[in-house]
Amino acid sequence: MKLRQLHYIHEVAKRGLNVTAAAEALFTSQPGVSKQIRLLEDELGVTIFQRNGKHLSEITPAGKRILEYTARLLAEVQNIKNIAEDFHDTDRGDLVIATTHTQARYALPPVIQKFRTKFPKVTLHLHQGSPPQIAKQAAEGQADFAIATEAMEHFEQLVMLPCYHWNRCVLVKPGHPLAEKKRLTLKDVAAHPIVTYTFGFTGRSKLDQAFAANGLKPDVVLTAVDADVIKTYVRAGLGIGIIANMAYDERTDKDLLRLPADHLFEPSTTHIGFRRGMFLRGYMYEFMKIFASHLKPDVVNDIAALADHEERSRKTQALLTNLKSI
Repeated sequence: MKLRQLHYIHEVAKRGLNVTAAAEALFTSQPGVSKQIRLLEDELGVTIFQRNGKHLSEITPAGKRILEYTARLLAEVQNIKNIAEDFHDTDRGDLVIATTHTQARYALPPVIQKFRTKFPKVTLHLHQGSPPQIAKQAAEGQADFAIATEAMEHFEQLVMLPCYHWNRCVLVKPGHPLAEKKRLTLKDVAAHPIVTYTFGFTGRSKLDQAFAANGLKPDVVLTAVDADVIKTYVRAGLGIGIIANMAYDERTDKDLLRLPADHLFEPSTTHIGFRRGMFLRGYMYEFMKIFASHLKPDVVNDIAALADHEERSRKTQALLTNLKSI
């Protein structure tokens, strides 16, 4: 059994049994991947993948168990590499962050700027996607960190740490009737067409919950994952905008009025997640501390080491009480 063969079956499974796509990702040939899978199956004496002619059709029960252990083994291989690199060259390496547009555009720039000043030899890679997509990337080892607000708690493979609270604001054009209100109500907001985030992005669920709890059905006329797109359509007169407070820029958005809405909606919490059992290099700890100052190495290690889900939740909840809001 060769480590290369385990990489091959892992990648094939990850690519939906598409051997050609797996070969491209591994920078090798499709026939070579197929041959090595056959050799591994012959050595083990079991079939990992069922075949339909020349194509792989499904993973066998034995294959599913083998792939579970393969994923763990490959994760530990990566940990060994990280340990060696950390001792060999402490301030050089790569950091892959999977995150949403809002985090990448508004929350992360000052963090990355400060991190780059401290670790100029670390190459940063930003992957953008939906919260489930980025959580999956971190769980599968394609990213070191996942940073998002929604849908992160569904991945048990991740250690989830709260970073900060945030809330929303309402955007209107000058002269809009809502601009005359001293204090907005949900009923006021629901009376106008709304442009806001796509469900599953940037705390959208909190917004929907607030309206539903008050028996209101808002007229959401357009949704987008990008706050800049939402602003564009508010400027075009399509409706009022509801965006994250952090996404309003007083310089570039001075043609729009920002109306406070933090009293209308429950605050949302942004989390950072990494794969359970992952070896964290020194600069990874430093990135977390820059992003959220309370995430010091001892705090991170304490929570990451807990095997009991309830105990992890209790310690994580304790962190929530003192989080800053932005």
